[in-house]
Amino acid sequence: MEKRKICFVVTSPFTLKVFMLKHLEALAGEYAVTVICNASGTTEVALKFNQQIRLIDLRIERKVSPWRDTLALLALLRIFRREGFLVVHTITPKAGLLAQVAACLAGVPHRIHTFTGQVWVTQRGLAKTLLKNIDRFYASCATRILVDSPSQRDFLIEQGVLPKGRGEVLGQGSISGVDMQRFAPNRQVRQEIRTRLGMPDDAVMFLYLGRFKRDKGLLDLARSFATHAWNHPNSWLVVVGPDEEQLSAALLECCATASGRMFLFGYTATPEHYMAAADVLCLPSYREGFGTVILEAAACNLPSIASRIFGITDAVVDGQTGCLHGVGDIEEIVRLLDRFAESKSLRESMGASARQRTLQEFSGERLTSELAAYYRAALASE
Repeated sequence: MEKRKICFVVTSPFTLKVFMLKHLEALAGEYAVTVICNASGTTEVALKFNQQIRLIDLRIERKVSPWRDTLALLALLRIFRREGFLVVHTITPKAGLLAQVAACLAGVPHRIHTFTGQVWVTQRGLAKTLLKNIDRFYASCATRILVDSPSQRDFLIEQGVLPKGRGEVLGQGSISGVDMQRFAPNRQVRQEIRTRLGMPDDAVMFLYLGRFKRDKGLLDLARSFATHAWNHPNSWLVVVGPDEEQLSAALLECCATASGRMFLFGYTATPEHYMAAADVLCLPSYREGFGTVILEAAACNLPSIASRIFGITDAVVDGQTGCLHGVGDIEEIVRLLDRFAESKSLRESMGASARQRTLQEFSGERLTSELAAYYRAALASE
């Protein structure tokens, strides 16, 4: 019997690598899976998918580009009409807009979009209204909507992007879950990273891991750490990720008084190594879909200090697996840094609770199983 044809559309292969590889490989056992993304100049994703999953390289820009967006829309329409996919599943906003419209015009019977966060949350005025209406529009083109956290689903309904009762969440949330074998405590790696940094064995290492962006609250964290470090000479801050907004100089300036205990690193393919070396994860974000990095850190026995916003409130049980603070509340962030730096027992107890919760509710295997069951239910009548 010929496998039913499904197609995933994303803007960047990075999304596939970080969130979708295990899911797609599992689905390929039941379906003929095609992936469409902007893979120009990238061989890593193509090589991983070479045997099981078909990859179509299509230039879908993350930024607004009317001419290129029109070309991508027409190309998607041609592909969908030619291939006769049973399902088109989109992730990320631009892919959602272009591919959901094209799939609707092409008559694809099952059109699924996954919301993982909204760029307009931190926008104001006309830009916010426009972006929100774009989300509302392409969501209306989809036949089913997935959202990566319960609180984000409620937010989208509250904001009028989704009608009440629409939007489904796999399990307890998250788009990918956590690879519990990859993300785990590792004493050897912990010692290697700390030795490389010249960090004492008893130092308390706070970690931020993600893109360098203002709406991630990085400058708030740097200012908070500078204040905290003045009275806590045993505290260190390590910031890891691609600098998308050229914030490195500003971050170093904020922490000038603690410059010997603050390190910046670029993109890493092994985030679990830094998590193994750390004691507390910090995510003072202004917007977040779910905060998968919190769960990955939790799997490494790390509690989190994070902002009290939708998405993150699903990833952190306040007072049990970490502590939440108001968005941009530097005084509260400083108090939490102080609290965790001063109590090893607090770090260890919350870290253990965080790992146990992640193991029970957010393992990658569980999320893959949830997605496979979702597809079987959605296509049961086909």
